[in-house]
Amino acid sequence: MKKKLLSRQAKLKLETEIRHRANAGRVAIKSQISFFRRHFGQVTSDWKADASRVTFADIAISENLFSSLNKDFTKDDFCSEEMSSDDSPIHLEGDFSWVLDPIDGTNNFALGFPLCGISLALLHEGFPVYGFVYDFSVNALFEGGAGFGLLRDQQKYTSLSSDRESRQMIGVQFPIEQSLFQKLIPIFSDFKIRALGSSTLLGSFVAQGYLAGALDVRAKVWDIAATYAFAEAVGNQFHFLNESPFPLREFHPFMPQCPYFTGSKAFCAKIQSLLS
Repeated sequence: MKKKLLSRQAKLKLETEIRHRANAGRVAIKSQISFFRRHFGQVTSDWKADASRVTFADIAISENLFSSLNKDFTKDDFCSEEMSSDDSPIHLEGDFSWVLDPIDGTNNFALGFPLCGISLALLHEGFPVYGFVYDFSVNALFEGGAGFGLLRDQQKYTSLSSDRESRQMIGVQFPIEQSLFQKLIPIFSDFKIRALGSSTLLGSFVAQGYLAGALDVRAKVWDIAATYAFAEAVGNQFHFLNESPFPLREFHPFMPQCPYFTGSKAFCAKIQSLLS
């Protein structure tokens, strides 16, 4: 489903609404960074029904961040990976919704490995229009969306894509089902592979130009909503192997995976040719 066309006046109004929320989102994430850094590698773990790790820090960041945003945007919908699995699905009825992964790379965070961060996306009518990724490994906040560009700590970001080495590196999340793996074998000889343990950082690194592309068959919508907006900010492509989760109309922590690949036109064409 495509986004509907807007009049000039409607576009200006929407841009104002997005900027207002982006400013609030930035403040909300920054308020959680010291907590994130203080508990890095210092938390005990629990395990969810799907055998994924969760810590009290995930839950605390989720509650604190949404409590802050809800004060100003009471009509928005708020969706977090850490909502209770016993809750009913959230039907997204407002014009705007927020999708949060309070700690992406929870295994890394709990074990003291620095590839982890916070991912927050703003959606309008179910489509990501602005994203935030706090990257703990470089202690920087990346943000952006279509028409806004990509920023690092509120400064225009200069892409690394012109670097010869970055054009040879891609990110892949494992494990990959065997029949799909067989189709993808050529990329393992064509590119240098990076596997990070963080779906969000993979997408963020692609938008930054550090990676030429990424393929992730294990991602959930909260892993990729922010970096979907990043891809649009820098003109990268973003493709789903199955049906796109956008426009997002309903949210629940047991939503199915949304395998995808993203990156430069050349990388995406390579993946498409292998899959076809």
